[in-house]
Amino acid sequence: MQKEKIKTFNEINDIFYPKSIAVVGTNNVTGSVPYDIFENILHDRFQGILYPVSPSEKNVTSVKSYKYVLDIEDDVDMAILVFPSSVAHLAMEQIGQKGIKSMIVISAGFKEVGGKGIEREKKIKEIADKYGISFIGPNCLGVINTDSKCHMNASFARAMPEEGNIAFISQSGALCTAVLDYANAKHIGFSKFVSFGNKADIDEIDLLNYLKDDPKTKVILMYLEEVTNGKALMEAAKKVTAETGKPILAIKSGRTAEGASAAASHTGSLAGSDEITNAAFEQAGIIRCENLEEMFDYAKAFAYQPLPKSKNMAIITNAGGPGVLATDKAINSGLSLGKFEEATTRILKKSLPAAANIKNPVDVIGDARADRYNVAISATIKDKNIDGVNVILTPQSMTEIEAIAEDIVKVVNRSDKPVYTSFMGETDVAKGIDILQRNNIPHYILPEDMVKAMSATTKFNERLKERSESKIKQFSDVNKEKATKILDKAIAENKTYLPEEEAVKVLKAYNFPVLPNGLANSKDEAGKIADEIKYPVVMKIISSDIVHKFDIGGVILNIQNREEAEKAYKQILKNVKKAMPKADIKGVFVQKMVEEGQEVILGLKKDNSFGSVIMFGLGGIFVEIFKDVNFKVAPISEDEVDNMIQSIRSYPILTGTRGSIKRDIKSLKETIQRLSQLAIDCPQINELDINPLIVRNEGNGCFVADTKIML
Repeated sequence: MQKEKIKTFNEINDIFYPKSIAVVGTNNVTGSVPYDIFENILHDRFQGILYPVSPSEKNVTSVKSYKYVLDIEDDVDMAILVFPSSVAHLAMEQIGQKGIKSMIVISAGFKEVGGKGIEREKKIKEIADKYGISFIGPNCLGVINTDSKCHMNASFARAMPEEGNIAFISQSGALCTAVLDYANAKHIGFSKFVSFGNKADIDEIDLLNYLKDDPKTKVILMYLEEVTNGKALMEAAKKVTAETGKPILAIKSGRTAEGASAAASHTGSLAGSDEITNAAFEQAGIIRCENLEEMFDYAKAFAYQPLPKSKNMAIITNAGGPGVLATDKAINSGLSLGKFEEATTRILKKSLPAAANIKNPVDVIGDARADRYNVAISATIKDKNIDGVNVILTPQSMTEIEAIAEDIVKVVNRSDKPVYTSFMGETDVAKGIDILQRNNIPHYILPEDMVKAMSATTKFNERLKERSESKIKQFSDVNKEKATKILDKAIAENKTYLPEEEAVKVLKAYNFPVLPNGLANSKDEAGKIADEIKYPVVMKIISSDIVHKFDIGGVILNIQNREEAEKAYKQILKNVKKAMPKADIKGVFVQKMVEEGQEVILGLKKDNSFGSVIMFGLGGIFVEIFKDVNFKVAPISEDEVDNMIQSIRSYPILTGTRGSIKRDIKSLKETIQRLSQLAIDCPQINELDINPLIVRNEGNGCFVADTKIML
């Protein structure tokens, strides 16, 4: 489903920067949501005018109250609605009459409870549309803006977070409270903090577009429970990265693919919701995180330090074991330990003990004090072969933890290269960690997590530098009308699957490399067709009742002459009638058989949110066992096709590794591009398998050996 209209910057900005707020439905009940929201705005230094609206209260915490929002004499920029859902529509009607154009609907009891809640949410949306109101919610924690120009805690969170350059938007309000507590403990600040709840009006797409242009935001974090506008989300994320270079880190819950085992095609089975989300996020430039800890590990690195200019980094440690762990993680994560310049080596050799390791990783030895760390960090960060430094500290009795932390801060302030730290432990290193965190030096308890974060920032920067306007190829030699006619006719006849000979016609209309074929309804006809297309041939049963033909003996391969063709025709019918006596048989499909080549699979699956998803991978009968496949959301650019082919583990098989023959990758690439165009042009297709596609030797093309289309 595509989003109809994206909110403008000003429509969202009016919610974050109101000059006056009416809290509609507040009260004097300490500890209640309506009271706490009013209290938070009032006492967290909101830089505007606050109006409590309560039919039953003359004042709220000593502030004069208004019975109805219409009673407020002055203009009001924003309303926060905390009335129960059963009367929310009445309050919203008055808010509209007052001319207020911005709202936060905190109240619960809407779509999330089902039944009448769905109708209540529909009603408030209708009223909002009538009066041109933009709103966040319902069923949300609220909105926080730490900018001193506004300083608004319009939520029922326990505390106002520190000011920072990280924006956090979340579909879950309960998660938000945990995130705020976690961030406060680690001195992580936010620019904007939004719980958008049921997203009846403003959603994550609107917020991404706003945060793209928000000067206070450098990094965007996002928690989603559902993606309803996948295409629009991808488009918004691509804009954020392309236009501003701001990274987007996301957690998407609901990773399991329930029901995938019941899918009819290989593509349907392999393309679960999680695999599709991964593919879409990668294409859009969204960094998907496994959990909150990983998300904030990455966020600290992006928010507080420059991006590494290359993958060459240095490790400095006072303990061999953690240094080895960090080194292993670095190499496995795609980073490199840079080779020091001679000048760096001389400094390290002169200043460190003879027992110290002056190569990368640098081991300053367990008894190192602040002076050794200072020398090692200062020398390596100036080295032209080093673009990032990772500092590990284990607390020994002589370790000057706080002094080392303070020296790191000084070095970082003089450099344009990133420095990450791992002071291992908890109690002994606590004061040192606090110094680092208060000065925006990314800190990680485990050195592996530190290195993993540097890998994430490095890869992101590489993608930014490599970003190009890769085009989506459009083929003019296709017959969309013919393919559409076949598909529409089958749908009109209530067919779930397209018989193979018709599926082949659809592919032929898009100029796929289809093998010579014909449909036989007698053994003589089968023999005649086989003679015409030349041997060897393969023969298959055609029936809309039969999906998996191999399982019931409905396919015979490698038929070498007419006698075998006629015999195969009879045997196939016999096998099918025995296994499925009531199957409606349309005939036997006779097709040229390709003997030489590498089997791969191409697939297509329609996703409710992201649209048509293309699959490519190692094909054949074991495709669901090895699961060596890759996904992309259509339409696919030329660069994305290259990435798709090169990302499977079996790619070296296609390139002629270890003396094998190189396959026709150029032809394979064109076939995937044709499938991408077919997917966009023909939304009637729900699932499609081409398995196998036979990729022949370089220069000899590729051929569709078997295809299945589900409508």
